[in-house]
Amino acid sequence: AAEPLYQEALAMRQALLGDRHPDVAQSLNNLAELYRSQGRYEAAEPLYQEALAMKKALLGETHPSVATSLNNLAELYRSQGRYEAAEPLYQEALAMRQALLGD
Repeated sequence: AAEPLYQEALAMRQALLGDRHPDVAQSLNNLAELYRSQGRYEAAEPLYQEALAMKKALLGETHPSVATSLNNLAELYRSQGRYEAAEPLYQEALAMRQALLGD
């Protein structure tokens, strides 16, 4: 029941804001989160990657939202047992949050 709502929200944001907007990136992330929770990892990964790339381009490489996207992609990899791919993303997200927010 949730998937069509997430897809509709993404389409609405794209129509109203264009394809390159932080809110569009958030909708991509939300849909990816749904897919991850359903075990639909192949559908989730490109959405997480697109959201991360968009946030980096729009908000800068060291924005808190970028750290969240890094963490989300790491969570996907952890869910898949891809620990070697997950660890550097977790470390990057942690370092970024420590630099931005302090210890």
